[in-house]
Amino acid sequence: MKKASLVNDLQYNENKPAVQVLLDTDTSREIRIAMRKGHVMKEHKTPYPIVVEIFEGEISFGVHGESYKLKKGDLVYLEGNVPHDLKAEQDSTVRLTLTKADTAERVKEVADNS
Repeated sequence: MKKASLVNDLQYNENKPAVQVLLDTDTSREIRIAMRKGHVMKEHKTPYPIVVEIFEGEISFGVHGESYKLKKGDLVYLEGNVPHDLKAEQDSTVRLTLTKADTAERVKEVADNS
């Protein structure tokens, strides 16, 4: 058994989203992205499918030129190779599920370059 928390030890960066791996399992990686209001993750894509959960707050999630308001409790599944972007409309905690083939380093790079 592995255990993690989306709320314990939550830390924000001042100028960019904070990315932390919470669980690394045989089949997936569970990532927490802490975003202050106004933080952005510029348009990017992953070669693998992802699931995004808004655990706390509200974000604008851009896909195919449209922006969707996602709020606490909302889930999004996205196929691989679909360009998307995020903007925190409030202080937000986002849970990102990656396939094992994907890397947390790629997510951190997106956050660092936004």
